[in-house]
Amino acid sequence: MEATFNISNKELTEDFLIKIKKLFVGEHLEITIKEQDETDYLLSTKANNEHLLESLKEAENGHFIEVDLSKYNKK
Repeated sequence: MEATFNISNKELTEDFLIKIKKLFVGEHLEITIKEQDETDYLLSTKANNEHLLESLKEAENGHFIEVDLSKYNKK
């Protein structure tokens, strides 16, 4: 059995490890930890990949949505 978990370091708790142990009872495990590249994550599914490529095409054709951030920066 193979499983991939995408979690934040805050979610890497003792409870998470207990759940892993329950999933793989009696098995020898290999654990690899790497920082996740956001681009890799965004391109990880076909639907996301297609959506991002379409958005890039729209941007190349000058189709932008302008957002006024000043209303969010009020202190």
